[in-house]
Amino acid sequence: MNIVLWILAGLLAAIFLGAGGAKLAQPKEKLVASPNMAWAEDFSPGMLKLIGALEVLAAVGLILPAALDIIPVLVPLAAVGLVLVMAGAAITHARRKESSAIVPNLVLIVLAGAVAWGRFGPYSFA
Repeated sequence: MNIVLWILAGLLAAIFLGAGGAKLAQPKEKLVASPNMAWAEDFSPGMLKLIGALEVLAAVGLILPAALDIIPVLVPLAAVGLVLVMAGAAITHARRKESSAIVPNLVLIVLAGAVAWGRFGPYSFA
């Protein structure tokens, strides 16, 4: 199970490093023009940068603390943070009546929740 949790953490880290990096690197206008990012028009540029920074920090927090054996409790905390970010994303899509966009959010919530459960519980680094 430890290997499965590492794989899930790596997959989540790659997804959120890319998604968060895009939000940090691109202006709001370019994000809104993307087919899957129409929701960005509801947020200020600063809020989009904050969301991107949170996603990048969570991606780093899923891997580095455990890999470097420095405060490994940050791994499940980062996973819980991603659950919260994705819950907010699902709520945003629900308010915009974008029901098809909620499914990926729910999948990411389940994956991040599994990492949080495993690393807080039976497969912790302690």
